[in-house]
Amino acid sequence: MAAKGILSAIKEDLDAYVGKKIRLKANRGRKKVIERVGILEKTYPNIFVVKLDEKKNSVRRVSFSYTDILTEAVELTVCREDGEVKICGNKS
Repeated sequence: MAAKGILSAIKEDLDAYVGKKIRLKANRGRKKVIERVGILEKTYPNIFVVKLDEKKNSVRRVSFSYTDILTEAVELTVCREDGEVKICGNKS
Protein backbone atom coordinates (compact mmCIF):
# COMPACT_ATOMS: atom_id res chain seq x y z
CA MET A 1 0.00 0.00 0.00
CA ALA A 2 2.83 2.43 0.75
CA ALA A 3 4.25 1.96 -2.76
CA LYS A 4 0.91 2.95 -4.27
CA GLY A 5 1.00 6.19 -2.28
CA ILE A 6 4.51 6.93 -3.49
CA LEU A 7 3.53 6.32 -7.12
CA SER A 8 0.50 8.61 -6.80
CA ALA A 9 2.75 11.30 -5.26
CA ILE A 10 5.09 11.03 -8.25
CA LYS A 11 2.09 11.42 -10.59
CA GLU A 12 0.92 14.50 -8.68
CA ASP A 13 4.41 16.02 -8.97
CA LEU A 14 4.39 15.44 -12.72
CA ASP A 15 0.86 16.82 -13.17
CA ALA A 16 2.17 20.29 -12.33
CA TYR A 17 4.61 20.14 -15.26
CA VAL A 18 2.33 18.91 -18.07
CA GLY A 19 3.04 21.01 -21.16
CA LYS A 20 6.48 22.08 -19.90
CA LYS A 21 9.83 21.45 -21.56
CA ILE A 22 11.80 18.73 -19.79
CA ARG A 23 15.11 16.94 -20.09
CA LEU A 24 14.74 13.17 -19.99
CA LYS A 25 17.54 10.81 -18.98
CA ALA A 26 16.61 7.13 -19.29
CA ASN A 27 18.70 4.09 -18.48
CA ARG A 28 17.95 1.48 -21.14
CA GLY A 29 20.22 -1.20 -19.65
CA ARG A 30 23.65 -2.52 -20.63
CA LYS A 31 25.24 0.90 -20.11
CA LYS A 32 22.88 2.43 -22.66
CA VAL A 33 21.60 5.82 -21.48
CA ILE A 34 19.53 8.16 -23.63
CA GLU A 35 19.21 11.87 -22.97
CA ARG A 36 16.59 13.88 -24.84
CA VAL A 37 14.62 17.10 -24.50
CA GLY A 38 10.87 17.11 -24.99
CA ILE A 39 7.50 18.20 -23.68
CA LEU A 40 5.70 16.37 -20.88
CA GLU A 41 2.54 15.77 -22.87
CA LYS A 42 0.15 13.86 -20.60
CA THR A 43 -0.05 11.88 -17.38
CA TYR A 44 -2.25 8.82 -17.04
CA PRO A 45 -2.99 6.70 -13.96
CA ASN A 46 -0.07 4.31 -14.64
CA ILE A 47 2.15 6.03 -17.23
CA PHE A 48 3.26 9.42 -18.51
CA VAL A 49 3.98 10.47 -22.10
CA VAL A 50 6.82 12.68 -23.34
CA LYS A 51 6.76 14.17 -26.84
CA LEU A 52 10.31 14.29 -28.22
CA ASP A 53 11.41 16.53 -31.08
CA GLU A 54 13.82 14.19 -32.84
CA LYS A 55 14.12 16.11 -36.11
CA LYS A 56 12.42 19.13 -37.61
CA ASN A 57 9.54 17.19 -39.20
CA SER A 58 9.52 14.09 -37.00
CA VAL A 59 7.78 13.87 -33.64
CA ARG A 60 8.19 10.83 -31.43
CA ARG A 61 6.34 9.98 -28.25
CA VAL A 62 7.73 7.78 -25.50
CA SER A 63 5.97 6.56 -22.40
CA PHE A 64 7.28 5.48 -19.03
CA SER A 65 5.68 4.20 -15.86
CA TYR A 66 5.96 5.96 -12.53
CA THR A 67 7.83 2.88 -11.32
CA ASP A 68 10.63 3.79 -13.73
CA ILE A 69 11.10 7.02 -11.78
CA LEU A 70 10.87 5.24 -8.44
CA THR A 71 13.60 2.75 -9.46
CA GLU A 72 15.68 5.63 -10.90
CA ALA A 73 15.66 4.17 -14.41
CA VAL A 74 14.34 7.57 -15.55
CA GLU A 75 15.26 11.08 -14.39
CA LEU A 76 13.28 14.17 -15.36
CA THR A 77 14.51 17.75 -15.19
CA VAL A 78 12.42 20.85 -15.97
CA CYS A 79 14.12 23.23 -18.40
CA ARG A 80 13.55 26.83 -17.34
CA GLU A 81 15.10 30.12 -18.41
CA ASP A 82 16.61 30.69 -14.97
CA GLY A 83 18.11 27.19 -14.79
CA GLU A 84 17.05 23.60 -14.58
CA VAL A 85 15.13 22.01 -11.71
CA LYS A 86 15.17 18.27 -11.13
CA ILE A 87 11.63 17.08 -10.44
CA CYS A 88 11.95 13.31 -10.44
CA GLY A 89 14.69 10.74 -10.21
CA ASN A 90 17.97 10.89 -8.35
CA LYS A 91 17.72 14.06 -6.23
CA SER A 92 21.45 14.32 -5.53
